[in-house]
Amino acid sequence: MPEFDRLDGCIEWIDLSFVERDRTPEWAIQVGIRCHLGGMSLRDASQFLDELGVHRSHVAIHDWVQKADLQPASTVTADQLAVDEKVIRINGDDYWLYGAVDPKTNEILHLKLFPATTKQTTRWFLAELHQRYQLDGVEFLVDDADYLVNVLDDDGYRFQMISHGNRNAIERVFWDIERRTSSFSTSFNHVEPQTAETWLEALAVRHNSRQS
Repeated sequence: MPEFDRLDGCIEWIDLSFVERDRTPEWAIQVGIRCHLGGMSLRDASQFLDELGVHRSHVAIHDWVQKADLQPASTVTADQLAVDEKVIRINGDDYWLYGAVDPKTNEILHLKLFPATTKQTTRWFLAELHQRYQLDGVEFLVDDADYLVNVLDDDGYRFQMISHGNRNAIERVFWDIERRTSSFSTSFNHVEPQTAETWLEALAVRHNSRQS
């Protein structure tokens, strides 16, 4: 099981308003969600609750994570954003995780999974960023990822190709995701892509709660 330091910190970022006449104590729901976001598989999180005297299935913990609908919420505080993409394996297939991080606060602004990486998926990701935040004049920090660079250039965005400095913010986030998914053999198995994306969004909420 993952180290307990993955589960430390406050739990106020978990909104349990979805709980209605649930027979499970709220503290147990919070622990179950935190265990899973900390890197435990759903079955390991269920076993951990068993050890605490609360007997709930892995399916129940999955439902808690889904119903909590955890979404990263932040504001852009810097004039630069670090963006990148990386491969995430789901049930043996490759998916592309796009991410954006504010290098000033180290907060995750947006994560999105796509079944392919193309100019169109890159534009969709950037369009969602624009819908959430005021990005006029923001400079994007990227490495040599082909589609990101090509789309940013084609569509007239300000960007800088860089492999160090403020762009390291997104590298640290992706490294943390890899560390936490190591419990799943560096991939998500026996889950739908939407479930994996929900887990990643919830992880972003937890990550942001620890930056303040």
